[in-house]
Amino acid sequence: MKAVDARLLRYAPSSRRYVVAAAAIAVGSAALVIVSAFAISELVVRPFQDHASLAQLRTPLIVLALAVAARAGLAWAAQVAAHRASADVKSQLRRGLLAHVVRLGPAWLAGRPTGDLAVRATYGADAIDGYFARYLPALAAAAVVPAAVVGTVLTQDVIAGLIILGTLPLIPFFAILIGRGTERATRRQWRALVVLGGHFLDVVRGLPTLLLFGRADAQGDSIRRRADEHRRATMRTLRVAFLSSAALEFVGTISVAIVAVSVGLRLLDGSLALQTGLVVLILAPEAYWPLREAGAQFHASAEGVAAAESIFAVLQTPSSSPAGGVPVDVARTTIRVEGVRVRYDDERPPVACPDLTVRPGEYVGIAGPSGCGKTTLLWLLLGFVTPAAGRVVVEGPHGRVELADVDLEQWRAQVAWVPQDPWLAAASIADNVRLARPDAEPDAVVEALRLAHATEFVDELPDGAATLLGENGVGLSAGQRQRIAVARAFLRDAPLVLLDEATAHLDPRSEAAVADAVRTLARDRTVIAVAHRPALLDGSARVVRFDAAGAAV
Repeated sequence: MKAVDARLLRYAPSSRRYVVAAAAIAVGSAALVIVSAFAISELVVRPFQDHASLAQLRTPLIVLALAVAARAGLAWAAQVAAHRASADVKSQLRRGLLAHVVRLGPAWLAGRPTGDLAVRATYGADAIDGYFARYLPALAAAAVVPAAVVGTVLTQDVIAGLIILGTLPLIPFFAILIGRGTERATRRQWRALVVLGGHFLDVVRGLPTLLLFGRADAQGDSIRRRADEHRRATMRTLRVAFLSSAALEFVGTISVAIVAVSVGLRLLDGSLALQTGLVVLILAPEAYWPLREAGAQFHASAEGVAAAESIFAVLQTPSSSPAGGVPVDVARTTIRVEGVRVRYDDERPPVACPDLTVRPGEYVGIAGPSGCGKTTLLWLLLGFVTPAAGRVVVEGPHGRVELADVDLEQWRAQVAWVPQDPWLAAASIADNVRLARPDAEPDAVVEALRLAHATEFVDELPDGAATLLGENGVGLSAGQRQRIAVARAFLRDAPLVLLDEATAHLDPRSEAAVADAVRTLARDRTVIAVAHRPALLDGSARVVRFDAAGAAV
């Protein structure tokens, strides 16, 4: 494991300030340790050798009290800074992870378990606490305190300084040897946790179906097996961590004992002054302690580092929507799809999209059998997938450019997408509609609901548009959820509207209401509507039909 992972500095800028603060606190702690050692030695030696009175010891007493208070203050500041930095870094990593997953799009998400991402974003980010709150402060102290202590001891007693200098490398040597095993065990534990979390979430989401087919008990047994695997992996990690801590303590204790024996023998033969010997004996444990602490906290933070690496693996996945590119006015743009083939993975053949031209303000219906590339066409236009062959060209006042060269963030801001199964948050109906434009006024939300023919059921609810919904729209029918999705499109007021089977699985009344709303939406807008059923196709200017091979017929 790296001392300070450069990826943390890149993806979480607040970690840079914390590293600097930890180094400054370590320097202050090192200075206070040395000052305390000299003050204590003076308080012990002067009453015996010089018969100093309490009044004569006032200065070292004040210095010691101030040093102790300052060390306590630095320890408190270190903890506060660590936890604040940890909270900032977790927040930045979570925001960055979610933003990047959105950029990667549903095509990337389709091949990955939802539970895996959920574990990374929740428990994975929380596991970084140990790295920031314990390991980095210990590492900063290990980099500063031993060097300062050894330098001070060498000025007081060369023999003791050389003993400390010779035995200090033993602690990081053993820490590295043991740490490799701990890191491997921690990675196994993290993988077991990810599998357990992902499997558990998938089972919970599919519980109604499992109960329907009588498979809930079998899945319960599967969760118990995976939980037991995680328990065994955790116990292996803890066993290695505890053994390594004991080994480091043993090495540190033996090293301090060697220094103490050397000092004691020379005190007996009178070749070493008592005050010098006391300074060395007080400082010797302080030289080994930061290294032992860093070694011990390495194991405490290994889980957090493994979790962070799983987050970095997602953040470093190349996105199909890089920043920058040519700005486009979608309202005045002609879209051309030319010889496109999209490959989702190496196991499936590429999906073909027929050549297609859509002019500004045109309402085009897309029909064809399942698997012929209809949804792939919409994902292409949203920038969620990139063609393995062919190209998507946009023509307008900006000239003729490929969609790959367009500023996709600016492009998507001018697109409204109504999927077959729209997602609704556990919030009010108004808040769900406002997802399309968070700054929209309440009157604009009400007007969007009216245009989508949603007010006929929203007005009947006890709280109207303020009615709270369950997760993913629990409490509404499929047709009602779809009309809220269409209301989002009205509120977004985008010049390009993409609809993916917006009337699938709806009853005839709901289908007619959604189709009528879409026809209203299509006025002065470019609309591409994928549909199996005729309700949406009947209102289009023309219908392009795909065959099973993805060719227009």
